[in-house]
Amino acid sequence: MIQKQPLDEKLAYVCEIKVQEFAMLGYEDITMEEIWECVSEKYKEMPPLHKVVNDILSLKPGRWMNWMTMRAYKGGSM
Repeated sequence: MIQKQPLDEKLAYVCEIKVQEFAMLGYEDITMEEIWECVSEKYKEMPPLHKVVNDILSLKPGRWMNWMTMRAYKGGSM
């Protein structure tokens, strides 16, 4: 996973867009960092920018909830 790296400005902007989208759907307590953790957990190294942006923008609430559930089972902080 590469989630420990600080978010690039461009990626932070895209994560913020996704946070706003989720807030409109009723998921109001999501942070940019959590969006990034959810999306980036499958990366071993940084893929091309267009792939990362697509992964962020195509993140669905169902996948988000599954990730949060698994994170809770593993003892991750919420």
